[in-house]
Amino acid sequence: MRRREFIALIGGAAVLRSQAASAQNPGGVRRLGVLLSLAESDPEGKAQFSGFTQGLAELGWIDGRNLQMEIRLGRGDIDRIRTFAKELVVLQPDVILSHGTPVTAALHRETRTIPIVFVTVSDPVGDGFVAGLPHPGGNITGFLTSESTITAKMFELLTEIAPGLKRVAMLFNPDTAPGGGAYYFRDFEPAVRSTNVEPIAARAQSDAEIEAIVTSLGGEPGGGLIIMPDYFMLNHIRSITSLAARNNVPAIYPWRSVVADDGALFSYGPDLRDIVRRGAPYVDRILRGEKPADLPVQVPVKFEMAVNAKTAKALGLTVPPSIRLRADEVIE
Repeated sequence: MRRREFIALIGGAAVLRSQAASAQNPGGVRRLGVLLSLAESDPEGKAQFSGFTQGLAELGWIDGRNLQMEIRLGRGDIDRIRTFAKELVVLQPDVILSHGTPVTAALHRETRTIPIVFVTVSDPVGDGFVAGLPHPGGNITGFLTSESTITAKMFELLTEIAPGLKRVAMLFNPDTAPGGGAYYFRDFEPAVRSTNVEPIAARAQSDAEIEAIVTSLGGEPGGGLIIMPDYFMLNHIRSITSLAARNNVPAIYPWRSVVADDGALFSYGPDLRDIVRRGAPYVDRILRGEKPADLPVQVPVKFEMAVNAKTAKALGLTVPPSIRLRADEVIE
């Protein structure tokens, strides 16, 4: 599936123009660059971006009318993301929507002048994108995915549905995870140790390394898995959920969609569709003359929990009433 097909599938609000057409900027038409971490085949990513384009339309910005969008899909591949970051900066758009930490890092390396609105970035201060959350200070602002304490909460929830854990691995790719993985692990590690469970920093940069980690966890009873918010892991989610099921490893994920779509056991995390949609008003404000330096970085306001009772049963687990009552979605 190509980028043109991707745009068609989100409802036609954004039309991907050819390179030749995009080299022109007709009078009165503003140009928006978009660099997404997702792949063309990602249904959740399509839903997120559809919400963003709908938000722009509600604010009066219609692609092909008064807005020209240049859209690139990174597929979670660092080299691809860096290539597209260079390409978009050369086009000199009025503003760029940046999706995820690796994308924002690539764009930050390429420009300190073009306004950038990021969505689903975890640690913009630690990664050097902004000077501070209330006052970003440069050409970048946007919307956090989650604060670092979320992984401690995920561990707490995992122990509710899978009591008796002896060791829990946090799975991440150091090339794409916030702070190389340190951002989330710094709260996860003490939370796990305080319960006499062994915390494991599980670094994986390929399917083979993911398989080795999950297989090792399933080698003896008491292993659990937490998937760090990381676009590499999201793009390898089917492999992870399959391996967790095959090796009888209870796992918790930061993305609600994987519970229904991929049979994942459990999820807890921010509402990513809401975060991406909230990027539209910031793009609008910049197009109307405001500066990123003056727009505070925003934190998530909506969180979601989902659990798959079928997967729990297959793992020999029972979903406790405490989880059922709090979950936004229970799949029976």
